[in-house]
Amino acid sequence: MSYSQQALDQLERGQLDDFKKAYASALRHDDDDTLYSLAEELYSLGFLNQSRRIYEKLLKAYPEEDDLRVNLADVLIDDDKNDEALALLNDVSADSPAYVRSLMVAADLYQTQELFEVSEQKLLEALKLAPDEPAIQFALAELYFVMREFKKAIPLYLDLIKQGIPEFSAVNLVERIGVAYANAGRFEQAIGYLKQIHSGDMTPDVKFETAFTYLQLKDYKPAITLFDELKETDPHYTSLYPYLGQALVAENRLDDALKVLQEGLGVDQYNEKLWSYAADIAARVEDESLTETYLKKGHSLDPDDLDIVIKLSNLYVKQSRFQDNVDFLTDYVGQDNLDPQLYWNLATSYARLEKYDEANRYYQAAAPYFMDQADFLKPAVYFFREMGERDQMLKMLQAYVKVVPDDAEMAEMLANEEENDF
Repeated sequence: MSYSQQALDQLERGQLDDFKKAYASALRHDDDDTLYSLAEELYSLGFLNQSRRIYEKLLKAYPEEDDLRVNLADVLIDDDKNDEALALLNDVSADSPAYVRSLMVAADLYQTQELFEVSEQKLLEALKLAPDEPAIQFALAELYFVMREFKKAIPLYLDLIKQGIPEFSAVNLVERIGVAYANAGRFEQAIGYLKQIHSGDMTPDVKFETAFTYLQLKDYKPAITLFDELKETDPHYTSLYPYLGQALVAENRLDDALKVLQEGLGVDQYNEKLWSYAADIAARVEDESLTETYLKKGHSLDPDDLDIVIKLSNLYVKQSRFQDNVDFLTDYVGQDNLDPQLYWNLATSYARLEKYDEANRYYQAAAPYFMDQADFLKPAVYFFREMGERDQMLKMLQAYVKVVPDDAEMAEMLANEEENDF
């Protein structure tokens, strides 16, 4: 038995001291082919330093062997010695039999550094040199998948499946194609692949993508089933809760939807979007107190979330809490990104509080954005008439009659106003 084999046997038995002795003897006495095999075994077992020493010894003896350079670079990368690894890979010439493999190892290194364009260049060069090599096609497809360039990834995965390779490096390519199609927005094609996978064989991410795809196709029952399964097995998968809520709302199961969102908040209470969506469902079940509670919680987590600000302001206006609305929006007045809906809400609030100058200012600010909305235009007509601003009133009235031509009262008012102009 070679010292190398003794070393591996002692490792298997957990006899580390004996392993060290046998490993040292292997370095001194075993032939180079045996040492090469030992280096591969040790690398696969995670003994990077020991594997590295062997490759360095062999490379010193055979400096022309580029396979050794690439193997050593692999070890160095795993040991976070990237600069040393790149130096070795750059020494592999383009006419070397190991050049394609050096490109793939370099691409993997650049990908881990998130230098995706450089990684892509390396893989495209490798693919040009070895167009029929499945490992390169798979590596490039995976890179595009990570880059979210799904339209580029899909043909590569499909080509591998056509070659009779449904799985590569323990990656299910049917799953990959389904998820890629889903992320590319091609839901019909996605579900054709995803539904081939048994629910019990799905990873949490694939189960989520499959449920999400059913949701986009408005096939709510299987979406709910898969989201429920995911919730049972991984309740901390917080992304599922708003989408499960959405599917339940679509099935008119509002109480169940609210319960699901409340479960989600129990898992992730610092997600303002979850509070906001829970507030939406509370509003759908006409629980205004709960709606306000959820919106205030979301607002406390992110005061700059304008969607929540608008919803809370809308609620105050609906409840005729006009002073509360004015007080609430004080910190937002004057911001460059203030939503026009808040101008409208302030105009309504100030008008009802009989603060007409302020109301006039915000009606003027809101008007350009709502010239096609009857709910804004009709109150604006009466407001500007009361303020004696006939030109602005007439402009609002003309817009309103255009939007609601069958409102006889307003059409008559417009006819009278236009008659007075002659």
